[in-house]
Amino acid sequence: MLNRRYLRVKILQSLYAWIQSGSDDLPLAERELQKSVNQVYDLYFNMLLLVEEVFTSAQNLIETKREKILPTQSDLNPNLHFVQNKALEKIVNNTEYRRGIETRKLSWDLNSDNVRKLYRQIEASKLYENYMSKEEDTFKNDKAFLIKIYEEFFVDNEVFDQLLEEQNMYWVIDLEIVNIAVVKTLQRLKERYMHSDHILADLFKDREEDVKFMRELFRKTLSSDKDYSGLIEKQLSNWDIDRLAQIDIILLKMALCEFEHFSGIPIKVSMNEYIDLSKNFSTPRSKGFINGVLDKIVAKWKDEGRINKTGRGLIE
Repeated sequence: MLNRRYLRVKILQSLYAWIQSGSDDLPLAERELQKSVNQVYDLYFNMLLLVEEVFTSAQNLIETKREKILPTQSDLNPNLHFVQNKALEKIVNNTEYRRGIETRKLSWDLNSDNVRKLYRQIEASKLYENYMSKEEDTFKNDKAFLIKIYEEFFVDNEVFDQLLEEQNMYWVIDLEIVNIAVVKTLQRLKERYMHSDHILADLFKDREEDVKFMRELFRKTLSSDKDYSGLIEKQLSNWDIDRLAQIDIILLKMALCEFEHFSGIPIKVSMNEYIDLSKNFSTPRSKGFINGVLDKIVAKWKDEGRINKTGRGLIE
């Protein structure tokens, strides 16, 4: 689920929080960094649970109608196509998923009204109407419908985005990668899957390597802080480093750390990554500023022999 670019985002957030807190407790900062990464997986489970809760809301409505004093024929014999979605059943009854929900003690109960409203929005859609009217009751159709309603009603849902942000200020940023992971999870579902099969997304592509990258980039950026501050300041004309955007300074220091300490990552890859991050997290002028400063320092370090790239890192 988490690629290197996203790990850089989490490190950026943690470095910014470290500076704002004024703390000198590095082990605590590293634990907070790991916690913030693990919380992305919590959000992934939250979004899968939200899908389940919408279908549960529909089932509850069916039961309520059946218990009416004077139920209609349609109340007694409802169309169960939606609530018996075969693709969703693969997730809801999956052992790994159930354990993840229970371990994290996740629930949407406090927002049940919003869950019901979301179901009503789906129920009123042409997508729902077409799905419910299909005579062909297949796993393929159920999976296609599940993916479509997730993309249309769950992605960029302002109500639930706000609810999630209230729980975790970074979750609005995390939602993009989590929504991609949820859709990929749905796309990978197979009718043959058993409850015990591994069907969920993994948090890391390579846990050992990714955790090592994250920890080293965080630590080495901090340990070289004064050195990099001096280098950056020397490239500035009539500017005091304290007047620059804090995010820009952190991005520059992270890039310099990759140039110097990560021999397998090409300079151009690091340059492009941090320039792209500046577009999302800093000011409109940051892209040109960061590019200019890094170009100057790279040229200087090459002359001094301070950059030593190996393997694919030699390719610029």
